[in-house]
Amino acid sequence: MIDRSSKLRAYLPGVLFILPAFLLFSVFILFPLIYGIVMSFTDYGGFNLKSNFIGLENYVNLFRDDYFKISLKNNFIYAALFVPLTIILALLSAVSLNRIIHLRKYFRMTFYFPHITSMVSIAIVWGLLLNPLRGPVNSMLKGIGIANPPEWLMSSKWALIAIVLIAVWKSFGYYMMILLAGIQGVPEYLYEAAKLDGANAFKRFRYVTLPGLSPTLFLVLILTVVSSFQVFDLVSVLTDGGPGRSTNVLVFRLYQEAFIHYRMGYASAMSTVLFLIIMVISLIQFRLEKKWVTY
Repeated sequence: MIDRSSKLRAYLPGVLFILPAFLLFSVFILFPLIYGIVMSFTDYGGFNLKSNFIGLENYVNLFRDDYFKISLKNNFIYAALFVPLTIILALLSAVSLNRIIHLRKYFRMTFYFPHITSMVSIAIVWGLLLNPLRGPVNSMLKGIGIANPPEWLMSSKWALIAIVLIAVWKSFGYYMMILLAGIQGVPEYLYEAAKLDGANAFKRFRYVTLPGLSPTLFLVLILTVVSSFQVFDLVSVLTDGGPGRSTNVLVFRLYQEAFIHYRMGYASAMSTVLFLIIMVISLIQFRLEKKWVTY
């Protein structure tokens, strides 16, 4: 009994230390997650309306819903474009800034600033810039000889690409900061040893920087993938899911079902599927981590 009570006293400070964070996590994340999954098995419509247990009906209807399939397809296209473009641009920027000494703080602030700017403000400004009739982007393209520039947000072919480019422009500075910190954490003696072995700049990047940066790259990969399945603001402000359904993605479709059509149970089923998609992709990434991440 004495040993057990002494162990409890030893653990008590740690338990009290994590208790506030655990309570916040439970109230704002764990409980809503569990409640949303439970709600997905009902026909709940919100605003204190009665709900009935309907089993898997929402999930069956979900995979019969062509609108959901289009949103799922659009989201995967968005992710397939956003993730590599963001990582490549962030990595190139981080490597370049690491070599700059005098203006590093200026460029770091300039690249990071869009990330802390309101997404709605950015969407409004880019909506004006990409206006196909009076926008400066198309005026510049016409000025360099492109007779029929893209209609961007008014074209079902270009709207999703435009949203991806805006999202990359806004986000890459944040991931650049993470990668820059990772690069600066690579030991300098490794570069010196590579120089002594006759490695040029590309080989030093390939065999020193990338392996040393791989844990940070893995983190950035996880963050960008999760972010790519949470896109909402740009779609809501710029296109409202259009033209047609060309930019309707999962979170925006979920919002429509929950707060426009008041089908909370159906929207909860959609959110559960989205959670499972992100979880499966993350598990695959963690499974493949051992093959390319060097610690």
